Amino acid sequence: MAVALSVNLNAIAQLRNRRDLPWPSVTGMARIALNAGAHGVTVHPRPDQRHIRFTDLPDLRALLDDEFPHAEFNMEGYPTEEFLAQCEEHAPEQVTLVPDDPAQATSDHGWDFAANHNFLTPVIARLKSSGLRVALFADPSPQGLEMAKDTGADRIEIYTGPYAATYDSPSAEAGALEALEATGEAARGLGLAMNAGHDLTVANLPALMARIPDLAEVSIGHGLTADALIHGMEATVLRFLKACGH
Repeated sequence: MAVALSVNLNAIAQLRNRRDLPWPSVTGMARIALNAGAHGVTVHPRPDQRHIRFTDLPDLRALLDDEFPHAEFNMEGYPTEEFLAQCEEHAPEQVTLVPDDPAQATSDHGWDFAANHNFLTPVIARLKSSGLRVALFADPSPQGLEMAKDTGADRIEIYTGPYAATYDSPSAEAGALEALEATGEAARGLGLAMNAGHDLTVANLPALMARIPDLAEVSIGHGLTADALIHGMEATVLRFLKACGH
């Protein structure tokens, strides 16, 4: 079964932000990726705007609306009032809520669903009242998924960082895949759709998809951007689409 590919633009924006110049263009690279067949784009507008800037959001929304109306815009972030207001303004097809501290370099753990159930439930209700699909970032573990379902979320996004970190250890990889498979089974049984993301590559996607064959979407930024430095963005997206079963 093929999996939708959302191209995370954060690394491209972070490279642009090293200089007070407009290149590489975030919307320009998004256009190349979408023309190559990517199913959507993902951004994580953090409060310090160290990669995606708030000013990028209307440009990306317009790009999808004007040129790629069937592609999806996925905004991820911690649900501050500022972030929620940005989601309501720019109407992404999907909002992925992550439990990031603003100082974190990247998302590196899922929600504690039991501890955050009462916090997340009204946030999700607010987003869904605007017609937005909501996913919750989840550790690769079945634990707490019943509470995730009870918040009203539509999907989870399974954190694949621990799996990706086993690239040089077949035995550790086997254990990580078992945890991912168990997470998928639990989510499936609860009626939660599943996304996945973090450090996914052309090499490690097939084994992940074999264990969770009904994955809906993968969001990929770092590995895809690194490959684009070698192969170019268009060819890289085609490589990842092939790995996603397209």
